[in-house]
Amino acid sequence: MIHCTHIDGLPVQVGVGFKPQHLSGIALDTHGVSWFEIHAENYMVEGGPQKAILEELAKDFPISCHGVGLSIGGSQPLDKAHLNRLKTLLGWLNPAMFSEHLAWSTHDHVFYNDLLPLPYTAEVLNHVVDHVHQVQDTLKRQILIENPSTYVHFAEHEMSETEFISAIIQKTGCGLLLDINNVYISTQNQNTSARDYLDALPMDDVGEIHLGGHIVDEDEHGLPLLIDSHSAQVAADVWQLYHDTIAIHGAKPTLIEWDNDVPDWHILQKEAIKAGLILDQHHRTQGKAKHHRGGKHEHRAMA
Repeated sequence: MIHCTHIDGLPVQVGVGFKPQHLSGIALDTHGVSWFEIHAENYMVEGGPQKAILEELAKDFPISCHGVGLSIGGSQPLDKAHLNRLKTLLGWLNPAMFSEHLAWSTHDHVFYNDLLPLPYTAEVLNHVVDHVHQVQDTLKRQILIENPSTYVHFAEHEMSETEFISAIIQKTGCGLLLDINNVYISTQNQNTSARDYLDALPMDDVGEIHLGGHIVDEDEHGLPLLIDSHSAQVAADVWQLYHDTIAIHGAKPTLIEWDNDVPDWHILQKEAIKAGLILDQHHRTQGKAKHHRGGKHEHRAMA
């Protein structure tokens, strides 16, 4: 088992997205799974079975709460009613972590069932910073923002995505939810380097890592286009990128996302166990390195 440390109460181990259809499997066996993540909008209720199930789950496991509807990247003011419902949810749930997307999903009171990208300009940066301040001031807690999966490059960009994210974190004190699958998708689609992207991020501010599956489609020219589908196992290249990331920057709480074509519990659990083995390997390597350094120091002292 991994030595358990915490970032704001979330164990540096592996969690999975909670799905009610997995309740019976969870009751039988949670080996490899140390915490759960829920989507906030599914639990903004005053009572009923959904709330009761979550209350019971939270008695036994840390919960990370992930929002999908704040539209932090939008140009219009945040929906105060939605924000207040979120505040109520976090008030009784008291999750170990809350995160949202760097995206927009509403305009003129219309809600789009997508997390849409935004141009990285100084004007948009100011809007996002104001929104993050408003969310953190309302919720009375630090939030994490998630790097998006992107498919196009805006001509209006005035800075890179990593510069944009770094500026938000610097100006607001929020943290980063690092989605490794999103990094892989975006850099593959735009023919850039995933490792260069990661090197440019403020990795010390990462509070949670996401790993999910994607599908391969084609663009209008017949070239491969990766789609962030959350409907498959984590790809081999994404596993390798995850392994390299924690080897360089250290272990972080890690989530397996699988939101569409949701499999049986034991399949999701296997993905979590796989991530846990990588974290275990990291901890063993770190432990050996510390022991080796300690031995050298002791030898010099004796000399």
